[in-house]
Amino acid sequence: MYECTTLEPTQLRPIAERLGLTVQAVSHSYRQLRRRGLATMRDGHYRPTVEGVAWLHETLSGLGDDLRDRIERVHVIRSTRALALEDIPAGATVSLELRDGLLSVRSGTAGPSRGRVVKAGRKGSLVEVSDLEGIVPLTPAPISVRTLTSADLIDPNLADRVRRSLPSDPLSLVAADGLEAYHALAGARSGPVLRFAAGTACLEASSLGVPSYILVLEADLPRLLTQFAALSPPPLEVSPLPGRGKARRRGH
Repeated sequence: MYECTTLEPTQLRPIAERLGLTVQAVSHSYRQLRRRGLATMRDGHYRPTVEGVAWLHETLSGLGDDLRDRIERVHVIRSTRALALEDIPAGATVSLELRDGLLSVRSGTAGPSRGRVVKAGRKGSLVEVSDLEGIVPLTPAPISVRTLTSADLIDPNLADRVRRSLPSDPLSLVAADGLEAYHALAGARSGPVLRFAAGTACLEASSLGVPSYILVLEADLPRLLTQFAALSPPPLEVSPLPGRGKARRRGH
């Protein structure tokens, strides 16, 4: 319709070539516009009707409003706060990286993302970084899921089996999905156990490069796995507690 309004062509082929469509597709679209009373052929030219011009104006205005609304929601980040990995003077050029799930900075330009520290900061403090360039790469960390059966719950060696299944990385997030899983973990682990929103928390941890572990009843496993059914699922490994079969890879 826009092409007919601005160019008043005598053939549809130039429109098809400009839009990257076949002549048949453009012809079909034109016939639909004509049936709706929005376009016509006059003096050998494809032209819009009065109703067609009004429709085009209204449609483009709506498209412009929608585009402006979407642009307003896309924020270009020019500054941020990060954890100083060393003493950093004001004005220093720094590189940003993800360390243990925390956005961190150190002096230099070696990293893929760089910026400039606004005010001096000591090691371990938060510093403001401006003039950001580049992107900090995010490599998803694995999520390990271990399953329990009803028979496992009455096993006198359950605590030891759970303990052997725990991750060796002290930074790993350890979570329980359900009461039974939490009870088993609490009896095997002295450290903290996440009790609520296990799937959501582990997904976020994975996106920030922090590995995680979830204990869940085998009967509840399908419900848990639906939380990881995204377009880009995290690296996911599902296996029973030690001594009950082999691990199954569920995604990457």
